Amino acid sequence: MKVLYNDGHIDECPADEVTHVVRHSAAHIMAQAIKRLYPEADFAYGPATDNGFYYDIDLPEGQKISEEDFPAIEAEMRKIVKENLKFSVFELPREEAVALMQERGEKYKVEHIGDLPEDARITFYQQGEYIDMCVGPHLTYTKALKAFKLTGVSGAYWKGDKDNKMLIRVNGTAFATKDELDEHLRLLEEAKKRDHRKIGREMDIFMMRDEAPGFPFFLPNGMILKNELLSYWREIHRAAGYVEISTPMIMNKELWKTSGHWDHYKDNMYSTIIDDEEYCIKPMNCPGGVLVYASRPHSYRELPIRAGEIGLVHRHEMRGALHGLFRVRCFNQDDAHLFVRPDQLTDEIVGVVNLIDSVYEKFGFTYHLELSTRPADSMGSDEDWERAEAALRHALEKLGKDYVVNEGDGAFYGPKIDFHLEDSLGRTWQCGTVQLDFQMPINFDLEYTDADGSKKRPIMLHRVCFGSIERFIGILIEHFAGKFPTWLAPCQVKVLPVSEKSRDYARSVTERLEAAGIRAVLDERDEKIGYKIREARNIDRPPYMLIIGEKEVEAGTISVRDRSNETVSRELDEFIADVTAEIADRR
Repeated sequence: MKVLYNDGHIDECPADEVTHVVRHSAAHIMAQAIKRLYPEADFAYGPATDNGFYYDIDLPEGQKISEEDFPAIEAEMRKIVKENLKFSVFELPREEAVALMQERGEKYKVEHIGDLPEDARITFYQQGEYIDMCVGPHLTYTKALKAFKLTGVSGAYWKGDKDNKMLIRVNGTAFATKDELDEHLRLLEEAKKRDHRKIGREMDIFMMRDEAPGFPFFLPNGMILKNELLSYWREIHRAAGYVEISTPMIMNKELWKTSGHWDHYKDNMYSTIIDDEEYCIKPMNCPGGVLVYASRPHSYRELPIRAGEIGLVHRHEMRGALHGLFRVRCFNQDDAHLFVRPDQLTDEIVGVVNLIDSVYEKFGFTYHLELSTRPADSMGSDEDWERAEAALRHALEKLGKDYVVNEGDGAFYGPKIDFHLEDSLGRTWQCGTVQLDFQMPINFDLEYTDADGSKKRPIMLHRVCFGSIERFIGILIEHFAGKFPTWLAPCQVKVLPVSEKSRDYARSVTERLEAAGIRAVLDERDEKIGYKIREARNIDRPPYMLIIGEKEVEAGTISVRDRSNETVSRELDEFIADVTAEIADRR
């Protein structure tokens, strides 16, 4: 595919950039179509994204765009594609660029120019009557846009600032070929079916209420799921040499000023007044873990200390950003804080990465790694940051792991390795992380006594496996479409008597299962067996259904239907032995 770069030259597009260029060009074509249909539309930002593209639009009072308008916009886009308009590019000095945008009534573009560095090149792309300030690159002709679809509309503040005007954001997606688009739309449809909010309601896992926006309620089935995850977490951490601690949810403001969180995070923190002093509800667990370490002297022989905590944290999120379990205002974070000597650092990072790797393998997730480096609002010296980033690189190289560098995305106190796991629909989620921190031990004057009797500063590692337990449950719901592995499933076996004649035997089967520690549910309702099977498959989603009729009563057996929908006759004792082994192994 040929593309037009902003210096005016045309060249073959690198294969890994084709989708981005197609989507960026689709955003311009969509804006042109909207301008034709809504001549008074004023455009803000319109980038390509990982999943598609969008444009933020300001319309006059009384005008709006909804999904009902998408057919007309798409039809106009197809018309522009058919016109085969040529993309051209030109550059203007700042004053002329401002004059052009003012002449065209583009107030947001004028403001954007004012935000650019003085030495920035200001380039424009044009197709037909439409001109957009852009760095490109773009397609050479509109006819090269083969496959696109508008996908949604929402609100977005100009520059992401809630104090600015709310604009209309029209989202879409585009691909180089129709087959790619069709597959993407199929996955979107599948994602709707797997929406954790929908399945969470159906399976009685969690609920949200207007009385507590962003604060999830876990229902009995959800608590089973949550507790199974936490039991697994505790088991693997005990085996890896961790101890578990618990720290207070509320601590005074001075602690958060010392840790650096107040200066970097106060807008996301809840606070309250106790005894005329300001206290904060913790947004993360690390300062509490530091206080535990600082509570007594330590020898070099004790290190590394690996202290884990399932801590309930609270963070203020904008109400419009809340989304099921994915974006909440309180959640349990499976933190651990490791205090290590410099000579232990690489091995401890390797150990953390291997532990997180084993967790994701258990759930069938693949992942890629990102090394996030120093952000603009960081604490600490250049030397400490260089040492910290070098230590993480060294550990990754020792592991032989591939990784990409995410410049400037580290925590304010140190660089980090992030795990981006991929689910069954190919979507990626950032969950696990290991962060190296020289700053907090300095801020809290942490020490240990070395072999020669001198006082030394430990290095601190922050890390999580699941991240937010709540968010991880949401991911698991969608990854498995509610069909959890047997060890996690709230209902492991659903017992379905065919009629009243088999009900007593079905009760005895259920009691045997429960006595063996298997989570079994008996459906005694006077409903047809076909209805019971369909409801179990679509609502409870158990790994196993036992269908009990007169034949099973007479033979003293069970008919087992698994998720393949095959039904086989089995002895109850054998079935119990197999299921309990499957649960114990967490297969």
